[in-house]
Amino acid sequence: MTVKPEQPEFELTLLMPCLDEALTLPGCLKEARETIDTLNVSGEILIADNGSTDGSQAIAEAAGARVVPVPQRGYGHALNTGIQAARGKYVIMADADGSYDFRESGPLLEALRNGDHLAMGNRFAGGIHPGAMPWKNRYIGNPVLSFLGRLFFKIPTRDFHCGLRGGSREALVSLNLRTGGMEFASEMVIKAALSGMKMSEAPISLRPDGRDRAPHLRPWRDGWRHLRFMFLFSPSWLFLLPGILLSLAGIAGFATLLRGPFDLGPVTLDVHTLLYTAAAILCGSQAIAFAVISKVFVHEAGLAPPQPGQAQTPFPGFTLERGIVGAVALGALGLGLSIEAVLMWQDNAFGGLSPTRILRWIVPGVTCLVLSMQLVLAGFFVDMIRLRLRR
Repeated sequence: MTVKPEQPEFELTLLMPCLDEALTLPGCLKEARETIDTLNVSGEILIADNGSTDGSQAIAEAAGARVVPVPQRGYGHALNTGIQAARGKYVIMADADGSYDFRESGPLLEALRNGDHLAMGNRFAGGIHPGAMPWKNRYIGNPVLSFLGRLFFKIPTRDFHCGLRGGSREALVSLNLRTGGMEFASEMVIKAALSGMKMSEAPISLRPDGRDRAPHLRPWRDGWRHLRFMFLFSPSWLFLLPGILLSLAGIAGFATLLRGPFDLGPVTLDVHTLLYTAAAILCGSQAIAFAVISKVFVHEAGLAPPQPGQAQTPFPGFTLERGIVGAVALGALGLGLSIEAVLMWQDNAFGGLSPTRILRWIVPGVTCLVLSMQLVLAGFFVDMIRLRLRR
């Protein structure tokens, strides 16, 4: 059962997700207690236990920490439950594996006191101890994901996935965080940025963890989960812009080649290239449809925070009924072009035809028929998402 006090009992909650951390937990608890004492702040230590079987719960309770059981496995589930149960005005969180030092969280607390909604640590500015971060995380994963975060969402932090971070409990709860895995770290920062929350960062260090087993983190798998989540929140970059560019390129080539062969220096483009331009139009339109579907899904699932001036639902003009009308128009055009091709074939006694002539009717006809089917299916899918989640 989560605790949701109307007024905070403490100024600070130090939160640790925990799954079988009996080896490192005592040291983390000691540093957390020293942090509260050194900062001279009223605070609590909260352990969000994810089903430990090594006695971590007893260790935490013996050190004076409060333990909240989290039955659903996952980094995100543990932290989200801990945030909901926190009794502090501010929540600063870090792993219980000894890799982060709570004693470095003073600047984060100060930033929160000064009005920031989210305060992030920056390991690259504070120093990464030898052996603390695998090379693929240090030189590929974190820099790439942090760059994409700044590009897609204008997030100021340069260490997108630092595990030592904090926020006001009120702000964190208002984000309505949903994910249960490692991508929770991305969801928190992305939603904070989309909500217009004030965010800052401070240098912190990263130490090698003290575990005697493999970490729960799986760099490639969890890195992909972070990247996938970021793309889900940025369909314009993933689907819409590439789809528009691909469609425009296909339409330009289509319009050029329908009139006849096109000489491009020593190369002549003909109906064979026309097929590729048709494929570009179809792929581009599919990407645009996916942009619409992704945007609607994120909104209807409650994953995205409301935006100032944003419509109640994304793409309100894209409805099933209008999709069907557009699909019927495209289908009629495609059917008409196909009938004309058959009549041409009939005029030739259903014998052999010149491919360069007949394909200039067949290719646009088939393209319109496929676009018609894509449009009506996208309309049904969008309507299904809206209807099912509304219910």
